[in-house]
Amino acid sequence: MSIAKRLEGRIYYGWVIVGTLALTETVSWGILFYMFSVFLVPMRDELGWSDATLTGAYSLGLLVSGFAAPFVGRWIDRRGPRWLMTGGSLLGVALVLAWSRVGSELGWYLIWVGMGLAMAATLYDPAFTAVAAWFERDRAKAFLLVTIAAGFASTIFLPLAAWLERVQGWQSTLVTLAGILFVLTVLPHAIFLRRRPEDLGLSLDGRMRDSSPSVTSAAAAPGAELREVLRDSAFWWLALGFALGTLSTVAVALYLIAFLTDRGDSAEFAAFATGLIGAAQVGARILATLVGNRVSHVTLAAIVFGVQALAVAILLEWEGTAGVLVAVLILGMGRGVMTLSRPAVLIDFYGRRNFGAINGSFAFTQNIARALAPVTAGLAFGVFGGYRPVFWGLGATALVAAALILGAGRQAERSRGAYLR
Repeated sequence: MSIAKRLEGRIYYGWVIVGTLALTETVSWGILFYMFSVFLVPMRDELGWSDATLTGAYSLGLLVSGFAAPFVGRWIDRRGPRWLMTGGSLLGVALVLAWSRVGSELGWYLIWVGMGLAMAATLYDPAFTAVAAWFERDRAKAFLLVTIAAGFASTIFLPLAAWLERVQGWQSTLVTLAGILFVLTVLPHAIFLRRRPEDLGLSLDGRMRDSSPSVTSAAAAPGAELREVLRDSAFWWLALGFALGTLSTVAVALYLIAFLTDRGDSAEFAAFATGLIGAAQVGARILATLVGNRVSHVTLAAIVFGVQALAVAILLEWEGTAGVLVAVLILGMGRGVMTLSRPAVLIDFYGRRNFGAINGSFAFTQNIARALAPVTAGLAFGVFGGYRPVFWGLGATALVAAALILGAGRQAERSRGAYLR
């Protein structure tokens, strides 16, 4: 008897999907995305490679992830998440093992090309698409539960990887982490993920299919076709706004420790303050879900980026411990809400029928911005000769993002009725 059948009548299977993804997203983000920074110094010391060589491969992986995102979304719309996310996790396991034995720069870059594909198949974008197929009324709550758990990925895996590296060395640590990745992502994806509730005789949010004729399946749900969305200028203005906002928030967070130590704060305090960003994300996601019915998602997204600009100004002008702590808490809250607001905005305007393909196309611009943020900010530091002017520029970029999202949101609202017919 299948797991879904054994649970029938006791718990809606959509919550099993949510619980599975809460676990696997935490582990996938922790190992595939965050742990790179732990191995940067030991790999540089042992292999003799430059920081540019090491981080260049990481940026390449993020670029590949961006290019792969639209194809991943279309796959999940048509076939569901189970085997794609299982395969992506298996690929991640194989690549982490290969990483533990890497000895050439070519091999290093090839590993990160593959890592980009693995991240595209396992991180938030496919997870959000999987969850959206199972929920309508409780979608915000389901998204929240997944992102609350995954918000602790860096909190869990950065200290764990650092401790293992001290005890085992970086190569043995990677083997250990590959084993964790297999047990806690490959197996849950293969065992628990399912395509949609209709396959189990259910409808959205757990209603029995034949007792809720008003609740439509994902295939029959109102929503835009991908080709319509890609011709909609509002979609691209929204994408540009989110991309600029992402570039700003990623660059500020990435160089925050360097900025704080450069102006005289201790390395320990700088690391502690930066770590608060992750904790603030979780609280902000809970708050955003509670007020989600009172403020439109597109307005909330614009507010987020406006507040990011305020946080940068506080960081630059309110010197001292209190100013830093206030700024990083605001930065973290903004990043946390941004993760939830993007899929909500897309579903509001374009429906959920082709959400995977639409979300993947939208994520493309954000992933490119995330990959370019370190390089763009690094070049700007060289041109302007310091952190302050660049941070002011990043704050201004966040304000531009807020304005673009508000304007594009109004434009998208006018065409919403045609898409959700």
